[in-house]
Amino acid sequence: MKGRQKFSREFKLAAVKKIVEQGLAVTEVARDLGIAESLLHSWKRTFLEEGVVQQSPASSLEEEIKRLRAENRQLQLKRDHLKKATVFFANSVHDVIGARKTPDLAPLAQRDAARHPAGSILLAIF
Repeated sequence: MKGRQKFSREFKLAAVKKIVEQGLAVTEVARDLGIAESLLHSWKRTFLEEGVVQQSPASSLEEEIKRLRAENRQLQLKRDHLKKATVFFANSVHDVIGARKTPDLAPLAQRDAARHPAGSILLAIF
């Protein structure tokens, strides 16, 4: 039975640099080194917190894109919910008030056209 493996700090740092600086996937590096992905994630988190390695700008952008896509999904869900609520409440108000027609403005426009010098323009608008 194998005991718990001990890895040197240099080995851990080299593995994390493959992920952070070279942009390799954690799964790929873990498979190549024969270690668990969770172990690599733990090492990466530790070295990032210590400031030994810096997150590459590309991976920072990828994280930002991932965050924005999640936010976009949330906003789309809220928008869809509000659309459904608008339809629901519009139908409820319509049922309570009943169907009302909008007033016909043509007679008013004709009356105003006779009273005002620019009345023909008002008549053309309506």
